[in-house]
Amino acid sequence: MTTPCAPTSSTWLAAENNPDPADGLLTIGDRTFRSRLMTGTGKYSSFEVMRQSIAASHCEMVTVAVRRVQASAPGHEGLAEALDWSRIWMLPNTAGCQTAEEAIRVARLGREMAKLLGQEDNSFVKLEVIPDARYLLPDPIGTLQAAEQLVKEGFSVLPYINADPLLARHLEEAGCVTVMPLGSPIGSGQGIRNQANIQIIIENANVPVVVDAGIGTPSEAAAAMEMGADALLINTAIARAANPVAMAAAMAMATQAGRLAYRAGRIPIRQIASPSSPVAGVVQ
Repeated sequence: MTTPCAPTSSTWLAAENNPDPADGLLTIGDRTFRSRLMTGTGKYSSFEVMRQSIAASHCEMVTVAVRRVQASAPGHEGLAEALDWSRIWMLPNTAGCQTAEEAIRVARLGREMAKLLGQEDNSFVKLEVIPDARYLLPDPIGTLQAAEQLVKEGFSVLPYINADPLLARHLEEAGCVTVMPLGSPIGSGQGIRNQANIQIIIENANVPVVVDAGIGTPSEAAAAMEMGADALLINTAIARAANPVAMAAAMAMATQAGRLAYRAGRIPIRQIASPSSPVAGVVQ
């Protein structure tokens, strides 16, 4: 397999995350980030493609499945050494955990793993409690239970949830630093299927809302940001694309474009036409 080429300099320039100063940085817990796109480390054909894709995405935080690294699962051997952790913030996740108890234990391992890689102050965890093997839908009760305990232990908890506005509120009240509603099932590429509920979460949250799972195309990424999401987490759509590096760059641009569009404010939707040329002062 030929390694995808890195984007051209003009593509890099267009994809750079140089946010509007009035927009400010993305703050999650005690950390700030320029980029509003997070990516993953799974499903890539090789470490080299993964490295190039992460670079092209301009992301500053990537998620790592703790259990897979600990167990040296196929495709994950050497993952801890594959990236420059002095430049990229690690987001350990509890993927593969089916109960709150499992997730709490794996989160603790993740914190120790981050320390071993030089991130002594990293207490971030992407909390996943998923007992459903077919649709990979998160368990709301187990997620809340695990979140409450992990917050007590000083973790910055980023919980992966169904697009449930009430659960999002309970998790925020429990001390989570974000809520991460799914757009559609993990890796499905179905896009945003829960728009109404995600919109409610965005309107009521006092912590960043990160849309996670289901995004398949840059247009869907832009649409999520246009809704007012604070950030996106995209893995499969990049890693399984025909050209992951190019798709990573496209997702970076879409995330930025969607955010700028949200900040700019769209025109009202009208039932009748409105002329774009002036109707007064026209030469007869």
